[in-house]
Amino acid sequence: MLKKIGEHEITENGAVVKMSEAGFPAPFKGGLEYASPARGTWNIVHTGMLIPEAHEIFVCAASCLRGVVLTAAEMNALDRFSTVEVKENNLLEGNLEELLIDGVTDIINKLEKRPPAVLVYTSCVHHFTGCDWGVMFGTLKERFPDIDIVDCYMNPALRKSGLTPDQIMRRQLYALLKERQQDKNTVAIIGNDLPTKKNSDLYSILEKAGKTIKEITSCKIYAEYQEMAESSLYITYYPAAKAGGEALSKRLGGKHVYLPYSWDYDEITGTLNKLIKEFEPEENQNDTGKTKTEDYEKIFDEKISECEKAFKETLELVGTTPIAIDYTFCPRPTSVAKMLLAHGYNVKRIYLDSFTGEEKEDYEYLKEHYPDLELYATVDVKSRFMASGTRNSRSNQAEMKTSGNGSEANVPASEKWLAIGQKAAYFLDTDYFVNVVEGGGMFGFEAVTDTLELMRDAYLNPKNMRSLVQIKGMGCGASFCYRGNAEGVFEVTLTKISIKGRIYETNIRIYINIFSGYIRGMLRPVRTGRNGGNA
Repeated sequence: MLKKIGEHEITENGAVVKMSEAGFPAPFKGGLEYASPARGTWNIVHTGMLIPEAHEIFVCAASCLRGVVLTAAEMNALDRFSTVEVKENNLLEGNLEELLIDGVTDIINKLEKRPPAVLVYTSCVHHFTGCDWGVMFGTLKERFPDIDIVDCYMNPALRKSGLTPDQIMRRQLYALLKERQQDKNTVAIIGNDLPTKKNSDLYSILEKAGKTIKEITSCKIYAEYQEMAESSLYITYYPAAKAGGEALSKRLGGKHVYLPYSWDYDEITGTLNKLIKEFEPEENQNDTGKTKTEDYEKIFDEKISECEKAFKETLELVGTTPIAIDYTFCPRPTSVAKMLLAHGYNVKRIYLDSFTGEEKEDYEYLKEHYPDLELYATVDVKSRFMASGTRNSRSNQAEMKTSGNGSEANVPASEKWLAIGQKAAYFLDTDYFVNVVEGGGMFGFEAVTDTLELMRDAYLNPKNMRSLVQIKGMGCGASFCYRGNAEGVFEVTLTKISIKGRIYETNIRIYINIFSGYIRGMLRPVRTGRNGGNA
């Protein structure tokens, strides 16, 4: 029985720090952690599903399986998902290897359709007990020579040391690619959950160089996925994907190039020039006699001018509205904050729990020039209470709407925050936010101009934050995930339905979020009779 031993006021101490006082790379002390309901970033279930036609099998304890089963159900992918439950007796009897081998074998043999690939996820107990990976996966590969089987990991014990489960998953995502003849004109973009935008500088440069671009997000069948092995150049730009690009280069022999995400003009230019130089040895000069990098100088200057124009246009709209950015929006929220602040924007907060190594220069710049900028932890247990007691309370917004001032978009700048990212929106309880995770496939100068456009839209058009942020794996590739409406609710339309033997044509639309659902629509009979109708 828990006994209350005193009154303790919950303060922000330890969960909030000014930039001038923040350490690098860890501005906050570790401890008991809180997980917010903002779930838009992908997890290992979503990422593994990117391999078309593959089947996932999780071998874990029941408590661990609960979350991954819900994820598969939410993305309407239970037909590609199975589990093997690890129980206490398996630990006591020491038969974890046998359980995995026999469990996976039983599942594969009972599947209606034999998959070309199976992803087997082990958990932390397999590591703690020293299971023999060679025996487990060697036996499975002998039993199923027609199926590509790869070891994947759901091991939270790895979060704080070595490669994280996210990094390992992005590496294993390409472990099934088989060596084949490489094409010097084929390039693979590696390790992203979301497709790279076609208007990005990355796509533009590759297409101008005559390259065929392959990305797992566009693969529809397993054979198409295997064609990625034809690539002679692997490009990564999401930090968690870097290790996967390096591993693929070592295994298949293609060259890996890492292009870090940034909002700094000089960094973007340097990164893009690094890519362009990859093609210069083959055709060093164009018709004008200039090298390709020199030829792009004018293009980059024009893009910088477009960025400056967008910065000015957006600032004229949002004015002094306080802005908060969080780490789920992009890999380097500090780079975004640095550029916005340098252009006169009222950035007040960054929600993050640590800095990446790539943010060192951003960190030092912000610490020197904006010492009062506040950093808010997202996993500190106090964040749970800070979120419910936000200054930008929903009751204040409701009061504005009922006072005759019109729509929520008319809330004065002094009464609202503009959030860039889902976690910032959740903690500030604001419907004015840019709903993007993991960079949204944006890269280069277009990442700047596209985000500024999204900021203008977010400022003018409030969203239903609570419906949107609770959807796990925003934009994931399974059947439900691309059907979210403007309010972030999944929509399914039923065209025909059978009720007591009668066939009806319908326009029933079912709107579903994680916790609730409702139905609206109408029924129109087509033909009655137990055996009649247009099935």
